[in-house]
Amino acid sequence: MKTEGIEGTERFVSPGKGRGLRATKHFKVGDLVFACPAYAYVLTVNERGGHCECCFTRREEGLSKCGKCKQAYYCNVECQKCQTERTPSERVLTLRELEAHLDKLDNEKNEMNDTDIAALHHFYSRHLDSPDNAALTELFAQVNCNGFTIEDEELSHLGSAVFPDVALMNHSCSPNVIVTYKGTVAEVRAVQDISPGEEIFNSYIDLLYPTEDRIERLRDSYFFNCDCKECTYKSKDKAKMEIRQKLSTPPEEEEIKQMVMYARNVIEEFRRAKHYKTPSELLEICELSLEKMGSVFAETNVYMLHMMYQAMGVCLYMQDWDGAMKYGEKIIQPYSVHYPPYSLNVASMYLKLGRLYLGLEKRTRGVKALKKALAIMEVAHGKDHPYITEIKKEMEEQK
Repeated sequence: MKTEGIEGTERFVSPGKGRGLRATKHFKVGDLVFACPAYAYVLTVNERGGHCECCFTRREEGLSKCGKCKQAYYCNVECQKCQTERTPSERVLTLRELEAHLDKLDNEKNEMNDTDIAALHHFYSRHLDSPDNAALTELFAQVNCNGFTIEDEELSHLGSAVFPDVALMNHSCSPNVIVTYKGTVAEVRAVQDISPGEEIFNSYIDLLYPTEDRIERLRDSYFFNCDCKECTYKSKDKAKMEIRQKLSTPPEEEEIKQMVMYARNVIEEFRRAKHYKTPSELLEICELSLEKMGSVFAETNVYMLHMMYQAMGVCLYMQDWDGAMKYGEKIIQPYSVHYPPYSLNVASMYLKLGRLYLGLEKRTRGVKALKKALAIMEVAHGKDHPYITEIKKEMEEQK
């Protein structure tokens, strides 16, 4: 175990949670608590050619294709060189200490691990000396439970990475820090004031959904029961599950339960359908499900918002800018209520709407939306982040 630690924080035994990280000094909203270079990372295939494979810098031009593999792109020779030096990403938690939860994996998760290991042997056995299958099984389980998705300012998936020190933080549905990315470095910033002695909490999941959904997701993916204040008091559940007003006959409790079950099923159906249905077919799924759910749920209900968000994404893909704007305008205000302050989900929605407005020559509305995105992002990403510079440039060009 390395001993240098992270200034302003300390590792400790969190009551009921095992290991954790707590503050040893005061952090105010927007302060950088710590930064952590990736222990290991990989750029998603869809972003090749647009981002450097090494540092994840985004460039529209100027990247050079690797002359050997003919696949990867790099900023320069320095980025192309194999990095052999270890990064300082294990100051408070080492990779080998990451939880694997092997005893809690069901048959489906075990089969997925076995498939990944078989693929590793098939494609890389000639190039790598792999550990035995038992060690690989543990490693895959550790990454599945502790890996991070690196996202851009609109929450598009750029790559996957392992940040051991970041993984030490425990979860809360009302987190006091947020994790953003500058290239392949994770930056942890305070989104609430944190006093010395307070535990530092990150969120592992999307916080849009009601308590029952969040608890189920945390049990399934991370194998624990959340007892945070939000899960205990369920203060946002009523607003998140808003029922349509002015119905001639208010729905019975059983009818609401059936609609929730339908909503969960259609969300899963849509997730699978994205792999084989056309954009117009996907949009039809969204529209039909919204019509059905709308007979019981208000438009601010989180299940309605989920399908509106999917519909907006399909419209953007189809370059139906007006359709995307219509859905975005319905989403943004409820998002601002349902999510915690300084939420990246809210910031990305303002950003998407702002860019849509500007593209449709609605300049005043566009700049207003971008300003609201910036107000969140300057706290979550820091005022010197390249994304902040890019957005300010977009706004300057409107003058």
